[in-house]
Amino acid sequence: MTTLSVRDSKVVWHPFTFLKSKQLPITISKAKGIYFYDDKGNKYIDGISSWWVNAHGHCHPYIIKKVHQQLQKMEHSIFASFTHEPAIELSERLLKKLPGMSKVFFSDNGSTSVEVALKMAFQYWSNKRAPRTKVIAFKNGYHGDTFGAMSISARNVFNNAFEPLLFDVIHIDVPTKGNEKKAMLQLQNEVKKNDVACFIFEPLVQGAGGMVMYESYILNEMLALCKKHNCISIADEVMTGFGRTGKMFAIDYLTNKPDIICLSKALTAGFMPLGLSICNSTIYKAYITDDKTKTFFHGHSYTGNPTACSAALANLDIFDKPVTFKNITRINEQHLKFQVKVKQHKNILDVRVIGIIIAFEIRSKEKTHYLNSISETMPTFFLKRGIILRPLGNVLYILPPYCIGNKELKTIYKAVNEFLDSL
Repeated sequence: MTTLSVRDSKVVWHPFTFLKSKQLPITISKAKGIYFYDDKGNKYIDGISSWWVNAHGHCHPYIIKKVHQQLQKMEHSIFASFTHEPAIELSERLLKKLPGMSKVFFSDNGSTSVEVALKMAFQYWSNKRAPRTKVIAFKNGYHGDTFGAMSISARNVFNNAFEPLLFDVIHIDVPTKGNEKKAMLQLQNEVKKNDVACFIFEPLVQGAGGMVMYESYILNEMLALCKKHNCISIADEVMTGFGRTGKMFAIDYLTNKPDIICLSKALTAGFMPLGLSICNSTIYKAYITDDKTKTFFHGHSYTGNPTACSAALANLDIFDKPVTFKNITRINEQHLKFQVKVKQHKNILDVRVIGIIIAFEIRSKEKTHYLNSISETMPTFFLKRGIILRPLGNVLYILPPYCIGNKELKTIYKAVNEFLDSL
């Protein structure tokens, strides 16, 4: 009998996968809580929340219940000239959690939420008859795989093949420790020209770039500078949103707020694809006009999907329970304790923590990079120990669902130590 993995190899093209690899994918047959179970009966701790989307554990019964209830009423609806309660309620509840924001635009994934935000910003200036097309973004960033998102991301292995097709972007340094003044000066030199359309950033943590972290105070100053020079600011919270940094949103650490916020990933706790681009009233008002050519001509077949909205609403219900942030605090405390223990290891260059994220920059003969060869052996090492961790080159990180217990965290920490000792 042909296994599912072999059948898969004949028909499926997987993302971010070296096609010459002879390793067959693991067939997952079910999931529950923090665990995956394969077709051979093995179980694995999901140490990275399934690419950062799963917030509360797999197959959460409350979210299943709410999605099932919605499916009994309506699975999908056209969203142009029509509406429905799940989308309205989701917008209302999120806007209460995001002071200063005014309107919610629906899409279906993180890359697209960024694409929408960029188009909102560009057309804002076009509608005001003062076109601006310059964009500022941090070096090393990753914002997705659509063309606008690739353009503002770091120019690297992810998008080298498409570089001639990408639009120009002003990339400035990330304001990491010791680099704050340089980054701030670079931003100032650009925005003072008063011709920049927008500044886009991953707040406090650059995810796919290697879990690079920086302080909130410097980002706060950068947003103040943008406001002073009338430059639209866009917070890409696709990864950082929904508790990852210790607060509901990373921008909750700031007093100055962005003009547009992008959300996806943990928005539905891993149940359904959904993306949101949320803007303030200044952006929205530029589209209120008698001139129909200034309409925001953007949309998707699954815009405002009510089933996805019901999953997101159930997700918010769980976040509203005190136990969720108690768990987030507990995980952060465990990470900090382990950070103290492991940071002196001879094979560690750096270990950094924010919220429920802990990242280990591992020493190797190669430079820190996504294609660092150490990443080729790392996943298998942890899989043999029943743990799913997917490194970013030589940066290993743990980003677990909030239901993970201290016992399971210690299991992962022990395996991390074993891996470091094995090098």
